[in-house]
Amino acid sequence: MNEIGFDNQKYLTLQSQRIMERISQFGDKLYLEFGGKLFDDYHASRVLPGFKPDSKLQMLLQIKDNAEIVFAINASHINSNKIRKDLNITYQEEVLRLINEFSRIGLYVSSVVITQYSPSKLITQFQNKLKKMNIQVYHHYTIEGYPTDSKKIISKDGFGKNDYIETTRPLVVVTAPGPGSGKMATCLSQLYHEHLRGIRAGYAKYETFPIWNLPLDHPSNLAYEAATADLNDVNMIDPYHLNAYNKITVNYNRDIEIFPVLKNIFEEIYGSCPYASPTDMGVNMIGSAIIDDEVVREAGKQEIIRRYYDSFNRYCNELCDINEVNKQQLILKKANITLEDRKCVAKAHEMEKQSKVYCGAIECNDGTIVTGKTTDLMGACSSVLINTLKYLANIEQDVHLIQTDLIEPIQGLKTEYLGSVNPRLHANEILIALAISAKVNENAAKALSCLNQLRGLQAHITCDLSEVDLNTLSQLGIQVTYESNRK
Repeated sequence: MNEIGFDNQKYLTLQSQRIMERISQFGDKLYLEFGGKLFDDYHASRVLPGFKPDSKLQMLLQIKDNAEIVFAINASHINSNKIRKDLNITYQEEVLRLINEFSRIGLYVSSVVITQYSPSKLITQFQNKLKKMNIQVYHHYTIEGYPTDSKKIISKDGFGKNDYIETTRPLVVVTAPGPGSGKMATCLSQLYHEHLRGIRAGYAKYETFPIWNLPLDHPSNLAYEAATADLNDVNMIDPYHLNAYNKITVNYNRDIEIFPVLKNIFEEIYGSCPYASPTDMGVNMIGSAIIDDEVVREAGKQEIIRRYYDSFNRYCNELCDINEVNKQQLILKKANITLEDRKCVAKAHEMEKQSKVYCGAIECNDGTIVTGKTTDLMGACSSVLINTLKYLANIEQDVHLIQTDLIEPIQGLKTEYLGSVNPRLHANEILIALAISAKVNENAAKALSCLNQLRGLQAHITCDLSEVDLNTLSQLGIQVTYESNRK
């Protein structure tokens, strides 16, 4: 556990150098489509042990004097109040949050472009907030025939309708609160407008995954497919790169499908395309910073299993169709793994079979797997959490940390006054009871002091989990899987 497979500092150095080289290739003006999360990139940190969740941000900070940031947000996402699921905030709230965060650490956010713009009350409200923050707002419009009708696109009735985004620095990072925001179209529109002004700007794409110089079936790349199962992304051999250089590289289907269109657009603007393949467009140096392939492979396999459970639970709650689950099952087969290759899953199932009640298991950093089961006082989640804290504090499992007479009033409050039909304590409630007990119980205090040791541990619960339990485990940094809709 906690083995390192990725050299984060090497990555920061290589990545910033690569981007600066690409800027110089295009007359000192580069529009960089920045995919994925600029920070809080927990997927990458899980599948590349050693990768820091804010690595992309740290990389940009190394070249911040040369860079400015433009946010793209789709008008339809504003009007529908589209939610970023992991933070449970709207896309427009996420843009405002990121602007504040970036500005706080010294990154320059110059503007926001609203793509596929049409006026609405929600958009006006959003624009007013941006203007109060001294952020310039631009509008880009829906173009009939996009992306296939290159003649129409590269004309005054296509990109020509869009506002020209005023920029002042050699690197313009075009990012977004989520997929479908129009980052690529924003970059290409700017190339058209820069060309009209006599500036030969360039375009490049920075996506962390798939990792172009790893095999197609490498668990890191398969984990990316699992993470985007809802988008139906598929990793593919880049046929254009293979034809041009006789080298096998990996890209994903949407970039490969759109490349002929991009090539045509480049040729319409400049007379030729600077890239022979989708892989050429990328500047990703992730693969070059992997220092232990076996560690990274194992991390990728574990992420695939976690993603399967995520899709399965979404299906049980009618948030996706069976096709997403079927795709995850196919990825499991491609990776040659089963669900019980996740050790905490196997142990939780074993414990449930023995006890005949829902159970949980948490794998600690030393490889020990602690279990817990549903009782009259606690659900499986709370039970395994308390037992794990006992183990980390070197307290015997049969020692009680919380007196029953402290738990019973909480149960009464839940059932008699708050309308709960389940008297068992949730994870947050058991931690509050533990914190109170710590005032008079030395063992409870020792267990409470071990909370920071839970971060990064793997857990599995054999039943559905409430939002309260999920949020508590997330705040503690525990990576949990669970099983909805079990009878």
